Amino acid sequence: MPDPTPAARSLSRAIDDADSRRINEAARDFVEQLTFASADEILAMLGEVLTEDWMALPPWARNLAYRLACLQRPDDPRLLREAAADLLSFGPDWDAFAEDLKRRAAELE
Repeated sequence: MPDPTPAARSLSRAIDDADSRRINEAARDFVEQLTFASADEILAMLGEVLTEDWMALPPWARNLAYRLACLQRPDDPRLLREAAADLLSFGPDWDAFAEDLKRRAAELE
């Protein structure tokens, strides 16, 4: 099974170094690892990487990770709320999506 955690850390380091070539390579690797990861692996990566540094991943990477996890678990109200909370942290661009996730979570319960 793929483990997106090392790819997430590599992306974070590349962004910190502001090396555009490394950022591109790290982003490609992150997306590839994330694409084939299970929801459990994605959530483990998010929990581990964001606990170490809450801003370690850019919003696009977080949004993609939560989106892929939610697609795998559309009936998991806890996950939907977690994804909504993360979206709200970087709004207001995604506030409508976050509110929809919270509404769906409430409907599931």
